[in-house]
Amino acid sequence: MTQFIGTSDIRTLLRHTGLEPFLIGLAGYIEADFRRWESFEKAARLASHSRDGVIELMPASDGELYAMKFVNGHPGNTAGGKLTVTAFGVLADVSTGYPVLVSEMTILTALRTAATSAVAARALARPDSRVLALIGAGAQSEFQALAFKALLGVEEVRVVDLDTEAMDKFCLNLATSGLRIIRAGSVAEAVDGADIVTTCTADKTRARVLTPDHVVPGMHVNAIGGDCPGKTELHPDIVAGASVFTEYTPQTRVEGEIQQMPADFAVIELWQVLTGKAAGRRSAGEVTLFDSVGFAIEDFSTLRYARDLSRAEIRDIDLIPELDDPKDLFGLLAAQSPKWAMIAASTAAGSTRQSQSPRPLATPSGSPNT
Repeated sequence: MTQFIGTSDIRTLLRHTGLEPFLIGLAGYIEADFRRWESFEKAARLASHSRDGVIELMPASDGELYAMKFVNGHPGNTAGGKLTVTAFGVLADVSTGYPVLVSEMTILTALRTAATSAVAARALARPDSRVLALIGAGAQSEFQALAFKALLGVEEVRVVDLDTEAMDKFCLNLATSGLRIIRAGSVAEAVDGADIVTTCTADKTRARVLTPDHVVPGMHVNAIGGDCPGKTELHPDIVAGASVFTEYTPQTRVEGEIQQMPADFAVIELWQVLTGKAAGRRSAGEVTLFDSVGFAIEDFSTLRYARDLSRAEIRDIDLIPELDDPKDLFGLLAAQSPKWAMIAASTAAGSTRQSQSPRPLATPSGSPNT
């Protein structure tokens, strides 16, 4: 049987573990997998774009487990009462190809995005960073705030959004979080005095929500909203003047802030910093930029973590047929249907009246079309 983790299971799990401890544990899994980056089979996600949004498939494998996530991004969905981003994931055994886990990943994607942001910031932001500016108060915003609190010790969050109801939602949700929440009236007000700036807007445009006058020496910019061709959040001069770090650079050059830069624009991948193969922040006054578009290894880590953490409570689903004879898939239908059983019996009776000479198979046994 294939194991299954649904939305209700994740909610129960988070109630048991606590959201911040969950984020800390997830960050540990993500960082551990980034440290063994070179052992993974990697590929940019397969994206299907439409006028309304994008649907993507995100695969990764370490040779033992294979993970794949289905995820969409449709900014107009909220007008119809639907989520902008939804997702589910599959974890499979490479040795057999069998899926061992199917899981919701709408909530898990929000958690893994926030955990990855915090992993990067621990490596790239100033260690004394305590003030976070959030540009965008959508579905990702609370997760970002809590991840930076849990993993970096952020104490104050300044939030700004054109949608005042989104800001109301953010402030209400984090009223008892222990964070000092400040509603800013503008981007300039939000970033004034901030150590870390996270941009997380949803519109599929070449926006410039952060401009050079907003950025000061020593700031760390966590740009997570640009995640497809033609969608950016930063003025290109910010990108050009910062030390830029990416996840999987071939994907980021197409989808991230560096799509605004020349093809040979120099960047460093985060795994290189985490393994000591490259330097992260080199001075207190340096401006660092994590150009994050989300990469499949993060989903691989998240599926492993969710499975390991909730192993005792995971349900099974009847996804893959279980056969007495693995070469007889048709027999599964015959065994469960009286009609099929009668047809099979009649066919067998007719066969006994035919020649006893065996007929060759048209194709080798065990080689069906896939």
